[in-house]
Amino acid sequence: MFKRILSLVSFALVLPIVSWAQENRISGRIVDQQTKEPIPFASLGLRDEQSGALTNEYGFFQMSGPEKNAQDSLVVLALGYARKAVLVKRGVSQKDMIIEVPKRQILLGNVTVEASKVKNLGLGAKTNTPGEGMMQGLPGQQYAFYVKNEKGKKLGNIRSASFYIGENGFPREPFRVRIYKADGNYNSPNTDILNDNVVVSAPKGGQWYTIDLTPYNIPAPDEGFFVAMEWIVSGDNFYTTNFMDSYTPYGQIMRPTFEFKESRTWSYTIGKGWSLLTLASNGQRWNAMIKAEVDVYK
Repeated sequence: MFKRILSLVSFALVLPIVSWAQENRISGRIVDQQTKEPIPFASLGLRDEQSGALTNEYGFFQMSGPEKNAQDSLVVLALGYARKAVLVKRGVSQKDMIIEVPKRQILLGNVTVEASKVKNLGLGAKTNTPGEGMMQGLPGQQYAFYVKNEKGKKLGNIRSASFYIGENGFPREPFRVRIYKADGNYNSPNTDILNDNVVVSAPKGGQWYTIDLTPYNIPAPDEGFFVAMEWIVSGDNFYTTNFMDSYTPYGQIMRPTFEFKESRTWSYTIGKGWSLLTLASNGQRWNAMIKAEVDVYK
C-alpha cells in the first residue's frame, strides 16, 4: 500500500513537468510569403536564449519555447529571404505555426564585359594532404574559409568550390554550399552572394569534392570571398538543439589545413552567430580545407 501511494505521489510530481514540456513547444512550417511554398533549411533562433532549430527540406521545424523570459523573438533566417521575427510566449503552446517570409530584394549592379582573355585561377588551399584533426558540426552549423585574392587579379565569376571531405563520419550526407562577402563585423561572412539552394553530397570521403558553380553566374568580389559548408538535415527529419548541451557530431566531416599563417576560418552556430577560429600549430593557423576556382581577366 505504501509503495502504491509513493508511486502515485511520484506520478503527480512528474505530471506537471511533462505538461509544461508539452505546453512550451513551438512547431510549424516556414513558407514563401508569395507562393506559400515551403522554405528548406531555414534557421530559427530565440533572440534571448542559446537555442535554435533548422527546418527540414519540407520547411517543418519544432523546438522548445522561451524559458528565461516571459516572451522572446523567434528570428527566422532563410537563404534569399528577408529576416523575419515572430513574438512567442513562455508556457504557451504554439503548434502548427505558419511563418511567411518575404523574398529579399537583390540589386544587381551593372557588369561591363571587355574583350580580354579569361583564364582559370585557383584560390584557397593548395595542398592535397589534410592536417590532423576534424571539422564537424550539427545541422545549421557552418565553417567558412576566406578565399583571398592575394595577387590582386581582376576576377570574374566563381567557377567552382571544393571541400576536402574526411573518410570518417558519414561522408555521403548532404550539405549546402554557401558563398559570402566579407562585409560583416571584423570582416566576417555576412552577405550571401549565392542565393540558390545548392545542396550536394560527396560520393565518398578521403578526397576533394568539387561543385560546379558556373550555372549560377556569381561575380567574385575583387578582394576575395568566403566559401562555406553548412550542415543540413534530409528526409522526414528536423533538428533542434540547446547549445549548452553536449552533442553527437552529425553528417560529413571536413579536414583542416595548416598551410596559412593567418586565421581565415569562421564558425557559425544558430543562436550564437559567427566566431573566428584562432587555433594554431607550429606557427601555422588551423583552417578549413577549402578552395575555389574563379575566372580571371588578363
